[in-house]
Amino acid sequence: QVQLVESGGGLVQAGGSLRLSCAASGSIFSIDAMGWYRQAPGKQRELVAIITSSSSTYYGDPVKGRFTISTNNAKNTVYLQMSGLKPEDTAVYYCTLVSRGSSSWGQGTQVTVSS
Repeated sequence: QVQLVESGGGLVQAGGSLRLSCAASGSIFSIDAMGWYRQAPGKQRELVAIITSSSSTYYGDPVKGRFTISTNNAKNTVYLQMSGLKPEDTAVYYCTLVSRGSSSWGQGTQVTVSS
């Protein structure tokens, strides 16, 4: 079983920055991809960013050019550097890990951007 622990969320003013971290532990045999999704109240969960085992990255349209995803493979950790934050970025951010076709999820971390 895989455990994912997110950290780094909080309250920030519009235009500010935050860095989220997600550390994976447990029975990890191989990692196909790690990434972030978010869910705002009353909305569906949406892709924020994904990074694959070959270091390819994919971003949701709303965050392109503002957010950057990276990993520390030695530590099984994924990061999300968020800059130019907007009130519409307010959501619970969930870390995900894909291994052998199966996805694991973290408990989520709240990001609130004030205007």
